[in-house]
Amino acid sequence: MNKRDFVTSTNYRNPYRPLPVRALNSAARLGANPGLSRKLRADRLIEGARRKTGLGDFGGDGWREALEVLVESINREASLSFTGRLIQRGRLGGALVHRLRAQALLSRHPEILDTDLGRIIMITGLQRTGTTVLHRLLHTHPDIKGITGAEALGPVPKSATANSGKRGEMHARAAQRLISWLSPDFQAIHPIEHAAPEEDVILLDLGFMSQTPEAIMHVPTYSLWLEQQDHTESYRYFRKLLQILSWQWPTRNWVLKTPHHLEYLDVFHKVFPEATVVQTHRDPRKTLPSFCSMVAHGRAMFSDHVDPHEIGRHWRAKTCRMVDRAIEHRSQMDPDTIMDVSFYDLMDNPLKQFQRICRQAGIECDNEAVAEGENYLRLNPRDCFGRHAYDMADFGLSEALIEDSFSGYRQLYEIPIE
Repeated sequence: MNKRDFVTSTNYRNPYRPLPVRALNSAARLGANPGLSRKLRADRLIEGARRKTGLGDFGGDGWREALEVLVESINREASLSFTGRLIQRGRLGGALVHRLRAQALLSRHPEILDTDLGRIIMITGLQRTGTTVLHRLLHTHPDIKGITGAEALGPVPKSATANSGKRGEMHARAAQRLISWLSPDFQAIHPIEHAAPEEDVILLDLGFMSQTPEAIMHVPTYSLWLEQQDHTESYRYFRKLLQILSWQWPTRNWVLKTPHHLEYLDVFHKVFPEATVVQTHRDPRKTLPSFCSMVAHGRAMFSDHVDPHEIGRHWRAKTCRMVDRAIEHRSQMDPDTIMDVSFYDLMDNPLKQFQRICRQAGIECDNEAVAEGENYLRLNPRDCFGRHAYDMADFGLSEALIEDSFSGYRQLYEIPIE
C-alpha cells in the first residue's frame, strides 16, 4: 500500500500492540516477574545516573522537586504498562545523565556560557497549526539552524574529546524506529526524522518542567503543579543547553519551535530578549481534536488505559489557558519582536511566509535560501506518510463547545472558520 493511502486508526481504547509488547505487558500483569512491576523512584533514578556517569553535580537542585512530583504523579495516575514504565524510566534516567554531563562540560569550559546565539526565531502556537512545516522550512535556510532530533536526544558530549553528534544520531534513529514499531499511526500524525529539526521542548525535558509528560501520559497532579510554577530557571537552563549546542556546532542563527512556549512568552522573552517570536493561528475546531487524537495515539504507546474524553477535557482547558496567557503576555511585549502567521496563508504560499519571517528577523533570504526551501517543499508534500483521521465527538468535543472556548481568540486574530 502506498504510504499516502494509509489512514490512521480511531480505535483509541484498543490500540495496535506488537506481539512482543503484548506478551511483556501480560507477563507483568500476571506477576510472572515481580521486578517487572516496580514503581518508579526518583532517588533510584538519581543514583542510577550518578553510577552510570561517575559524576555528582546536576547543576543545582531546582529540577529535583519537578522530578519528584512527576514520578509520584506517574506512579499514582498514569496506569503505565510494563513497556511504558520501562521507556519512561529510561527517558527520565537519560535526562539526569545529560544534566550531569552538561554540568561537567560547563565546569571544564565555562566560556560556553559566553557563546553568542545570534538571531533567534521562535515559532509557537497551538498544536497542529503548521508549526512543524514552518520550523523545518526555516531550517533549510543555509544561515538558520534548528535543533535536530539527534541533537535534542544527545546534546552533551560524553567526554572532553567526544562530540555528541554520533551518539545522538544513534539514539535518535533508535527512537524513530521504536516509535514507528510501537505506533505505526504516529508517523502519519507527526512525522519523526532523526536528522530533521524537532521540538526543543525535548531540551526543556531535562529540567522536568514541560508539557511532554501530560501529552504522553495521564498525570493531572503534575499538570496542575506545572501551571503553578515559575519557569524562569527552566528557561535559563534551556539557554545553557542551546549554548552547548552552539559551542559544538557553531551557527549564525537559530530557529526554535514548540507550542509549550505559547504559555510562557513572558519568561521566554525575558531569557531570550533577542528573539523574534512567530505565532501561528488556525481554526481551533480543527486543531484541538487533531491534537487530542495525537495525544491518544501517543499515550497508547505507554498505557493500556486511554480515555479519549479525559484527553478532550484536559486539552481544551489547557489550550484555552495557553492562548489566554499568550494574549496577556503579548500585550506587554514590544510588537516589533512578535509576528503572526495564518495557517491558511502558510499552506497557500509557504515560501512567502518564509521570506516574510526572515525579513522580520533581519536575516537575508537570497536565491540560494529560496531554492533550498523550494526543494524541501517538493520532497515533503502534505500527508506524505498517510492521512490523519479523527472525529471531535470521540473526545467529547463539539463545534459549539470549542467555539465557546475560543471565540475571543478567533475574533482577536481574525481566524477564519475552516
